[in-house]
Amino acid sequence: MAAQIQYVDVEVGTELPAASFPVTRATLVQYAGASGDFNPIHWNEKFAKEVGLPDVIAHGMFTMAEAIRVVTDWVGDPGAVVEYGVRFTRPVVVPNDDQGGLIEVTAKVAAKLDDNRVRVDLTAMSAGQKVLGMSRAVVELA
Repeated sequence: MAAQIQYVDVEVGTELPAASFPVTRATLVQYAGASGDFNPIHWNEKFAKEVGLPDVIAHGMFTMAEAIRVVTDWVGDPGAVVEYGVRFTRPVVVPNDDQGGLIEVTAKVAAKLDDNRVRVDLTAMSAGQKVLGMSRAVVELA
């Protein structure tokens, strides 16, 4: 695969298509099995509340992975992401109901760099609160 977005076609301020990612308790169980992270704050409501959380919360790395999908879907090649980092600011709360939680992600090109690279700044929200801070990716374009 190769990036499908051309560097010359991108300007600072270019907005990537936004996306929303639903998160249910079943999603968390699947992620726990794939990642090996079986911390009870991600599946046991009683335990999560005992340690001061409002409810079960999504895994931080799961939240981070869902957010970068906005960038990989836009560029067309996950391998085009050469750097990615975030700060975890708030948890994604996942109630045990038919809705679960929702991660809403927007992103825009914040800087054009050398070597056909751009920095993309992401905003990830859940329940009206920012859940990732300093969320940035460097992407190599075609």
